[in-house]
Amino acid sequence: MDVQYTIVIADDHPLFRSALFQSLQMAISGANLIEADSQNSLFLLLEKTDDVDLLLLDLKMPGSNGMSGLIQLRQQYPELAIVVISASEEDCVVQQVYNHGAFGFIPKSSDMQTLLNALKQILNGEPYFPTTITPNDHHQQLATKIAALTPQQYKVLTMLTEGSLNKQIAYDLSVSEATIKAHMTAIFRKLNVKNRTQAVILLQQLEID
Repeated sequence: MDVQYTIVIADDHPLFRSALFQSLQMAISGANLIEADSQNSLFLLLEKTDDVDLLLLDLKMPGSNGMSGLIQLRQQYPELAIVVISASEEDCVVQQVYNHGAFGFIPKSSDMQTLLNALKQILNGEPYFPTTITPNDHHQQLATKIAALTPQQYKVLTMLTEGSLNKQIAYDLSVSEATIKAHMTAIFRKLNVKNRTQAVILLQQLEID
């Protein structure tokens, strides 16, 4: 593979990230490899990096809230090929990853040859999933609701799931409490819920064990 690719490795486990980095260096000649260790650092990286060809995404990074992080990435970067690499390898997780717009799923338990074959297939423009997949209307509806949130509204929602109060969220985001209340009103409307508890429950449906 002589074409140079820009590949982002997003995983909060340094040892796995390092092993994947080294494997990609050996397997893909001249690859430009960039690393991120949290959802926030990933979004910052994508904002300032042009022409990313592939994102290798761990679902359980800090700030990702499972599938909701994938949904937000899909919404903000619709042309980006996102491949989930996860230790949660159940068929239902693979199914959700597919439903929420990923281009592929590679189990972390894969041996190196399987991993590299999957990546070659993906970089050739063909999706890779290790199991049979079918569309799921319920998860599609949830994804549509989460995708309707702005990046700032999504941040507020994830902070709600952490139990933060309006005052703390406002402080952390450097805005007024009135702004947070306005965000929450918009969040409740877009998610079709009546309060923060219902919003948190909805987001938790997209988390993985």
